[in-house]
Amino acid sequence: MLPHHPLSLSKVLAGLALLGATGCAAAGPRHVAMAPLFAESSAERPTAPAELEENYFQRDRTTALSEAELHRILEAPVFLSERARIGIVPVSDRYDVESQIPFEDVIAKLGARLSSEGQFEAVTEISTDWPAQGSVAGLRELAARYRTDYLLLYRHRFVDHDYQNAWTLFYPTIIGAFIVPAQTMESNGIMEATLFDVKTGTILFTAFERVHGSEEENVWHGDRKRRRRQRDLLEAASHDLARQVVEKVGVLMAARPDPRAAGVVNAGSSDTGRDPS
Repeated sequence: MLPHHPLSLSKVLAGLALLGATGCAAAGPRHVAMAPLFAESSAERPTAPAELEENYFQRDRTTALSEAELHRILEAPVFLSERARIGIVPVSDRYDVESQIPFEDVIAKLGARLSSEGQFEAVTEISTDWPAQGSVAGLRELAARYRTDYLLLYRHRFVDHDYQNAWTLFYPTIIGAFIVPAQTMESNGIMEATLFDVKTGTILFTAFERVHGSEEENVWHGDRKRRRRQRDLLEAASHDLARQVVEKVGVLMAARPDPRAAGVVNAGSSDTGRDPS
């Protein structure tokens, strides 16, 4: 016979109930306190990183400009001088002086548009027959002869692609091989106008106008048809290129420093040390 234990059944049940309640409380949801996204005091806030102003790419330093000269050029204000003269000159690849006769009338239209806007004191086309060196040195020499402060350098380039189309089905016929437009002639071109500051040798802007055209032609006189198509494309897009140039020149004119503001600054600096009364 088992000995009688002094612990009663009611006490045992009460203890089990207490353990169950404690376990449920431990398994309940826990609230984790998160740190604020920004510190409350400005002293505890992280400082913003400094702007990058130095060139750390040592392999890029192969130019004739020193680091100080490069920074001086980039920090200088960019604007169009008042009462300036501009010359428009055709250039070839590598911006050498173009020796061929400019038959296209794009340059004439650029000059007429700039003259009508009155943004320059004088606008002139520049003849490249004058003796001058090549590349940029020759361009500056031509500008000096014409006494122009700026040069608008114009050039265009084309990439042509010809291929056979579905009209080649008529090639087995004797007449069709000569008259059907079985050749698609496609031209993609780009017109470029760059404003060159003669005194500083810097470029103020470049305006691009892209053109595209294609025609179905027969096999006769392909070169003549290609030149005609390119001339038509240039003439049709010359107004858009001139509009871009005028708009960009207007932005440079608006960036001119205000002489009245400069006068106020100079006056303020000259009054330094005087009694305000």
